[in-house]
Amino acid sequence: MSHVICISSRPLLGLRGDVCTKLVRSRFCQIRRIFVATMSGEKKYCISYEDVQKAVERIKPAAHVTPVMTSQTMDRFSGGRHLYFKCELFQKIGAFKFRGAYNAISHLIDDCPDKSKVKVVTHSSGNHGQALALAAKMAGVQAYIVMQNISPAIKVRAVKEYGATVVECEPGEKAREDATNKVMAETGAIFISSSQHPDVIAGQGTMAVELLNEVPNLDAIVAPVSGGGMVAGICIAAKHIKPDIKIYAAEPINADDCAKSFAAGHRIPLPGPPDTIADGLKTSVGVNSFPIIKDNIEDVITVTEEEIKIATKLMWERTKLCIEPSSGTAVAAVLSDKFKALPASIKNVGVILSGGNLDLSKLSDWF
Repeated sequence: MSHVICISSRPLLGLRGDVCTKLVRSRFCQIRRIFVATMSGEKKYCISYEDVQKAVERIKPAAHVTPVMTSQTMDRFSGGRHLYFKCELFQKIGAFKFRGAYNAISHLIDDCPDKSKVKVVTHSSGNHGQALALAAKMAGVQAYIVMQNISPAIKVRAVKEYGATVVECEPGEKAREDATNKVMAETGAIFISSSQHPDVIAGQGTMAVELLNEVPNLDAIVAPVSGGGMVAGICIAAKHIKPDIKIYAAEPINADDCAKSFAAGHRIPLPGPPDTIADGLKTSVGVNSFPIIKDNIEDVITVTEEEIKIATKLMWERTKLCIEPSSGTAVAAVLSDKFKALPASIKNVGVILSGGNLDLSKLSDWF
């Protein structure tokens, strides 16, 4: 039983009658599916490629199909590889997170005859919070977003503008979880994890479907990792479409829990809030995403703060793409000596530019 993945151990507070019954039945079926697969010895993760396919259809009316862009200059800096930048900075709310948030809320309200009784809550450094806030607004659902009091001001403002209630907390995962649990107890809101909810992971996988539809000859994909929902979703989708594709996670060395976990073969969470310019990559890789990542990626490439700054600035100057440092982490990885030393057969590389929500007030501190 050690391989059973727990989707949620929290009660669905505040919902009664048919709404609660349908939600419980839906979640129970997901848990039972994993339990049966585990007992039969079959390899099973919290999502399948079928879930990603359903997410593709579910988000189609709302999400952008983001462009894939190239740059001969960046190809040259990479050592001659062909880089294909998946521009999630042009997604709604300026980041890939809208995919998973919209998929999760859409799936949730499919089971609810009365949307007015549904409330959602999450804790987020900003992008998932914005995404859930917008998705909730579009669905007519109330959202509560727990944000650390050090979150970028631009992201806090955006969450409020999308109509969600911001709940501030102290830095650190425990403080965020405590604040979230309090909101759940007081409001009956349902928790939608930024990276561990199965519907969120499936939603993030849709970007790999789009990328491989446009560039089917990719040899590898490089994506930044934090909680791991995006990388996990990419793994499930890309490996199904093209089993021999290689996937690399990119991570700040100052927040290298995924690298350490991958090397050890088990999760080693961050000991405390990491100090990194990549503010979207401060969460430890999670229990649902890590098994997928561990089994499907080639490696985790860690980069320094200086490398992230250089790569981010380089993208601004040479491609005119206004990415945030979390995206710059993936760019720094493909420009690193470690990546350049990989076999020449890895010629065509997809690079996930995860978002572009910059806090411009901090630029003087960065450069």
